Amino acid sequence: MGLFDGLLGNASDANHQTVKKELANVLMPDENIDLAFQLVRDLIVFTDYRLIVVDKQGLTGKKIDYKTFPYKSISRFSVETAGHFDLDAELKIWISGAADPAQSLQFRKDKSITQIQQALAVAVLK
Repeated sequence: MGLFDGLLGNASDANHQTVKKELANVLMPDENIDLAFQLVRDLIVFTDYRLIVVDKQGLTGKKIDYKTFPYKSISRFSVETAGHFDLDAELKIWISGAADPAQSLQFRKDKSITQIQQALAVAVLK
């Protein structure tokens, strides 16, 4: 059901070894992956030091946008859960000094948004 969930906009757990290989040129030598979620081709990765959002663009996915958010620079975040008529859940992340969210991610009715919110709370508030 992972691919089907991905097509519907649901995040699914990603294999840490696969993600580590894919991010080999992005991760620091001693950086470990704590959590990873896949959204069709895109990734949301929590490491010991930062949140990485990987956005694969275009039809082939060869163009990739890597966004890094060090936990210490995340000033706040919000999660809006899906309702009965509004099927989208939304995560917004603000960085220090910014009035607008630096990142906004949409999810379909999804249990992963709760895990992502908890992981952000632990990383940012500890």
